[in-house]
Amino acid sequence: MVAVIYASLSALWIVWLSLYAIKSRQKHRVLFGDGGNAELQAALGAHSNATHYIPIALILLFALEYNGAAVWLVHGFGVALLGGRVIHAHGLLAKKFRHRVVGMQVTLYTLIGLALVNMVYLPYRNVLPSWPSF
Repeated sequence: MVAVIYASLSALWIVWLSLYAIKSRQKHRVLFGDGGNAELQAALGAHSNATHYIPIALILLFALEYNGAAVWLVHGFGVALLGGRVIHAHGLLAKKFRHRVVGMQVTLYTLIGLALVNMVYLPYRNVLPSWPSF
């Protein structure tokens, strides 16, 4: 299953964001909340945002693969998902607003694309032309 690759990479990304938030918390000696610290707020926001968007995207990615989509299509959406999440987190952590915007756009377009393609593949997978599965 191709989607497992992206689920695993997403899990590692969330772990990295968690460790970054923990280090920021330790650095600024904040036990609860964000202590009003901008760096910690960004770290917590990056982690929180990833945990909001990644699960539904992975559910849709697994559904797409289960519905019989071509392997290249699953890879394309998986790469877009991870790329969008990394770009967004970089924008938050490096205070680069444009990266945040691009990261969110990529993520949202990926979610929309996954939802629409799944709605096509589910009822029509037996009548759609066969895609190469390389």
